[in-house]
Amino acid sequence: MATTFANGETTVDPADIPKVGPVVLDLAGAAKPHVARFFLAEGAQFSPSAPFSPLSPDGTQIAYESTITGQPQMWVKNVADGSSTQLTYGLGIDGFSWAPDGRSLIYLADQSGDEKMGYYAISQDGTKERELRPKSASYLYFGDFSSDGTSLAYAATGKDGVTNELHLVNLGTGADRLFFSGRQGLYASSWRPGGTELLAVEARGEDANNLSLIDSETGKETMLFQPEIASRYQNLKWTADGKGFYLTTDQDREFTALAHYDVLTRKLKMIETPDHDVAGLALSSDDQWLVWSVEKGGVQQLQVRNIASGKDIAAPVLPAGIYQFAFSAKASVLAIHVVGPATPGEVWIWTPGSEVPAKQVVAPSPAGLDLSQMIQPESVTFPARDGVSLNGLLYRPKLAQGSSPVFLGLHGGPSAHSQAGWTPLTQYLCSRGIAVLNFNYRGSTGSGKSFARLNDRRLRVNEIGDVVDAVQWLNGQPGLDGKRVAVGGGSYGGYLTNAVLGLHPDLFVAGVSMVGVSDWVTNLEDASPDLKASDRVEYGDINDPSDRVFFASISPINNAAKIRTPLLVETGANDPRIRAPETDLFVAAIRKNGTPVRYFRFPDEGHAITNLANKVHFYSAFAAFLEERFGLAEPPR
Repeated sequence: MATTFANGETTVDPADIPKVGPVVLDLAGAAKPHVARFFLAEGAQFSPSAPFSPLSPDGTQIAYESTITGQPQMWVKNVADGSSTQLTYGLGIDGFSWAPDGRSLIYLADQSGDEKMGYYAISQDGTKERELRPKSASYLYFGDFSSDGTSLAYAATGKDGVTNELHLVNLGTGADRLFFSGRQGLYASSWRPGGTELLAVEARGEDANNLSLIDSETGKETMLFQPEIASRYQNLKWTADGKGFYLTTDQDREFTALAHYDVLTRKLKMIETPDHDVAGLALSSDDQWLVWSVEKGGVQQLQVRNIASGKDIAAPVLPAGIYQFAFSAKASVLAIHVVGPATPGEVWIWTPGSEVPAKQVVAPSPAGLDLSQMIQPESVTFPARDGVSLNGLLYRPKLAQGSSPVFLGLHGGPSAHSQAGWTPLTQYLCSRGIAVLNFNYRGSTGSGKSFARLNDRRLRVNEIGDVVDAVQWLNGQPGLDGKRVAVGGGSYGGYLTNAVLGLHPDLFVAGVSMVGVSDWVTNLEDASPDLKASDRVEYGDINDPSDRVFFASISPINNAAKIRTPLLVETGANDPRIRAPETDLFVAAIRKNGTPVRYFRFPDEGHAITNLANKVHFYSAFAAFLEERFGLAEPPR
């Protein structure tokens, strides 16, 4: 690593390595529950590393991930009788998909968060397991199964460690074949029914991609979309005849629309064009039903259409929140995953057009909490100093006495946004009388294409002003104490936390930085391949002297000596995105100035805390740190 001390060494204080022990909880039903209960509350989960495919092809079995054992493991439940079986063990998994035959599942697993996956096949009953693609120095990216169900297409970094190659691995024999020597940021996506072609996406920044059709036999590539103004093409769902596909796209628009593309005529037809993003899309295998979601203010709504008649029908009534959904491969059964302010994760199944109502098949485990008492957020909007409209989700405590202190939460990405999902820390803080604003600074998605690109390249410095403007807005809101504001976030949100504390050292009473960038030069140099592919558009070329000077100038490490705000910092020793030695140096520089920093350097984590014991340990400390800094009357829990 380039991030070392002047003597060439990086040292770690043993006290910064967390010693994780058992958690002692309060009794269930306490007026102010222990913070650990909010993180022990859990439900069905699905990793973004693989396509959302919970239902077996025939719709009779449902698979999901759960952390109830302490690590994310895969479970399968029989839809009819509700019996469930844990399939995976050990260090956990990072995603899965049903194999086309329905008799097995393919799961992904890395090594303690290093993001270098291996692929494994496991039988539906968990009694047989084999390796399809071993873990290696390459990064693997899940694609789609071939139309004949025999093989899996995926992308893998080549020998140069930067460009992606496209491969096919035979599910029966494990034989692997390279079929396309690709480019940086190229990924296998959706297989065309009845043929040898598949759609491939190529990153153009974090919020856009080109789209092409590649023949897995000949290697011939046909470019479908490569517009002058970068756009996104997502949720690609082929019709059964392979003549076209449905998708969501923001081509020539601010927000993503529901559209259809005819491969033969090369025509893109917009179907639904709301003034908000179409977030998800599903198509039944018989092409009868089309389901999509529209997101407004961080909350999604489902819409359902009979394609033949063109008529919409009512979607099932589900808990408010964020939805993932997909049809089974051979039946018109829809699985819907729900996370929201009042649910840490549940799964429903529903057959459109049937008189049978939607059925919850996987329920959340509330860990003794009354989920009906969780806080629902309010969508808020306010202007930045230059007139740009900013927004976020505001959670107000129910039992606040006087003006509530505020935690200003900064999401990662930056091409992401705050959603009304399950946010255990937010709910705990509200239970303690602390308000939370999960803030969408410029560069966030969900507010249109133009807003998402207001922080590209040299515009990045303007985000800091947004954070300051958010504090000023909070200071004018009734019931909120704008003088007692803490700031924090993870990944890119950690970078913004690091940056604003150095540039505005007296603005906040506390800061929490999780896996946050402190040195842009070393970070962009050492980025993982998928990040490098988007960084070239989102940030620039770190090898360009001008870009290098710019990113050196905005690196928080430059202002570490100016940070006076007490800080809590977290990193994972195996993180391939924000390398731990970079954070070591940042923490050492702040401590040298005498500012107190509590540092959590987990030896068995990567860019996210996945081990449940580690998660409970860290967020218990996180909550206690904020409570102490806010001067709450009761002692920290």
